[in-house]
Amino acid sequence: MRGLYPVSLFFIFVQCIGAKKMRWCTVSDPEQRKCAELAKALVAVLPPATVAAFARLSCVRASSTLDCINRIKANRADIVNLDAGELYSAVKQFDLVAVAKEIYSDGGCILSVAVVKNSSLDIRSLRGSRSCHSGARWTAGWSLPLGFLLSRNYLSWSKEHPLSQDVSTFFSASCIPGASAMAPPLCTLCRGQKSYIRQKNYHCETSHSEPFYNNQGALRCLRRGAGDVAFVDHLALESIEGSERDEFRLLCTDGTQAPLSHYRNCSLGRGPGGGMVTRHNFRKVVRKFVMIIQMLFGQQGRERQRFQLFNSSTFEENDLLFKDETDKLAVLPDDMDVSQVLGLDYVALLKGLGHEGSSLEDSVVRWCCISHAEQKKCEQWALSIKSDPLVCVRATSMRDCIEKIKRDEVDAVSLDATHSFIAGKCGLVPVVTEYYGKECVPAEGATHLEADVLPSVVGVAVAKRSSRNIFIGNLGGRRSCHSHMYSPSGWLLPYRHTLSLEHNSSSPCDPNQVYSDVFWKGCLPGSQGNLCKVCMGGTGEAATKRCADNHNERYYGNMGALRCLVGDPSGKSYGDVAFLEQYNIHTNILSLSSTGWADGWTLSDFELLCGDGRRAPLTEWESCNLGSIPPNTIMTRPVLTARVYDFLMKSQETLAANPNTEFRLFESLSYGESDLLFKDATQCFVHTSHLDCRSILGEEFYTHLEDVFNCTHSDILEFCNQDVCSIF
Repeated sequence: MRGLYPVSLFFIFVQCIGAKKMRWCTVSDPEQRKCAELAKALVAVLPPATVAAFARLSCVRASSTLDCINRIKANRADIVNLDAGELYSAVKQFDLVAVAKEIYSDGGCILSVAVVKNSSLDIRSLRGSRSCHSGARWTAGWSLPLGFLLSRNYLSWSKEHPLSQDVSTFFSASCIPGASAMAPPLCTLCRGQKSYIRQKNYHCETSHSEPFYNNQGALRCLRRGAGDVAFVDHLALESIEGSERDEFRLLCTDGTQAPLSHYRNCSLGRGPGGGMVTRHNFRKVVRKFVMIIQMLFGQQGRERQRFQLFNSSTFEENDLLFKDETDKLAVLPDDMDVSQVLGLDYVALLKGLGHEGSSLEDSVVRWCCISHAEQKKCEQWALSIKSDPLVCVRATSMRDCIEKIKRDEVDAVSLDATHSFIAGKCGLVPVVTEYYGKECVPAEGATHLEADVLPSVVGVAVAKRSSRNIFIGNLGGRRSCHSHMYSPSGWLLPYRHTLSLEHNSSSPCDPNQVYSDVFWKGCLPGSQGNLCKVCMGGTGEAATKRCADNHNERYYGNMGALRCLVGDPSGKSYGDVAFLEQYNIHTNILSLSSTGWADGWTLSDFELLCGDGRRAPLTEWESCNLGSIPPNTIMTRPVLTARVYDFLMKSQETLAANPNTEFRLFESLSYGESDLLFKDATQCFVHTSHLDCRSILGEEFYTHLEDVFNCTHSDILEFCNQDVCSIF
């Protein structure tokens, strides 16, 4: 029975595909031999009646992977397995389709590592060194390392010409197979045969006939002393055995070196592994073919003794047809977009590196705005600067901004501390941090402010002075006003205090549950149920449904929470306690009259509710608050940090050089709101792209956020945690 099962499956398969020829594209003589052995093995396991049909599997020898892509597009070959970077190009530029993806023992992704033999090299000072790369536009050999170098501004790219041109001047010499058409200097270290005859020219081609091609070739380039650093994937390190492992080191992102075994903590980034492509009209046949060859010749294949799909050792080369470290192939469904196959972060990185060619997006910065008022301010900003063009893109909330940045629909936004934490979990990185200190004077010799200490703000609970019987501890059954969902002051900090003695027994760690249990109703923009019933929505150009998580909701933010506390102009919709940030409360109280919201309110009409149960004047906020809050951080995708930083610095300089201009980057009251785009308390930006979110937020605050989100459902974190490396 064991032998009949695969035969019967093949019979069904052959019935499905008829006598359709299957043409596998290969890029070297060893790969051609392995492909031919696969064809022979398939013939050997077929019943005689079906041999003729299935034996039409043939191997098409091409000069490079690009040649294979062109042949498949022109219907002169059918399938080829590609690095993820080339797969993306095949799908987006040649209209092919991905049908299967390599899965390794620890998932569907690879890590990019920088390998050296010289103990003095540092990832921060690679300029002028000689580099060996697995392939042009390859994940580990090109996209991830260049994305890292750009994100740290070690490599600068003016965007006035292709990235390859700046790479060729960054390294003193390179071998990047496949780069000959992009920039010839990137091929100076390559050793492949040169010929004016296209089919015989292997110099710098993505073919095993180029000795320094793919991961093993890049390591060969390093071994022979041709290059100083090799950019490869972590799977290639398995081929370095015994005492030779001690000769090599990894370059880590913090400037240190580490042994090869430390690749998980010493890599330049993570990206998807390789996959197979074909034409759209051939994809169903190829999927069935992949399932059959894997069932027979994969790691658990029934005919693995006859042929091993993921082993190239008998052909005196590595990674033929597939990576030798492949554990299995995941067959992809019909409706799977390339961004789902490769991941949103990786696709955004490829776009940022110019894989789709230049476009208008390359010359602009797209800023995320979450309300009508922010859109107006952003458009005034765009008109007031002479730096790179600014485009203002509308979103519905800070959470929506994070998702849009990850999807490459916008580029940057300023986020409060909680949303910065979420953005960090979503793969975004800091560019600059808002600075709330008194002076923004750069150190001598510096062009912009660098600061070791980032001034924070504090969250406070405020009640009307006339509401004498309201204290922290007896807020049960009251009406609450919160600045917005996930706000540090309005959502994160208050629940840590004993808001109501009656509801203290369970002490849940989910703030939403605490507020639902304690308060009768309230306004927590972005929430639902009773915590939306006090909200008002928006009117006119800012019309929105009640409880929207942006300034269109009149009770959103610090200003909104204050409006909620005093009530709407009719005096009907109001709260008993407001949770907001202290720094602009005085200005916002004064603005109640100037904006026509409510007349007659002064600083003395409000009091702070302290954590120990007492009440205090607003002036005593330093001793009567709910906790400190790290500053807002401007976040973006890693590959854009340098561009967004340059844009912000040029903006800041342009506006500072024109003090008479009506536009103020850190002022919002003229638009009828507060804290539009940035906190109004901001004095300038502090460069923080060299720091991670944990460092900016501080260990205590970061750990607190981790604890909260471990027991709080979050749609945006659920979206961010979709991991293409483990979903197959």
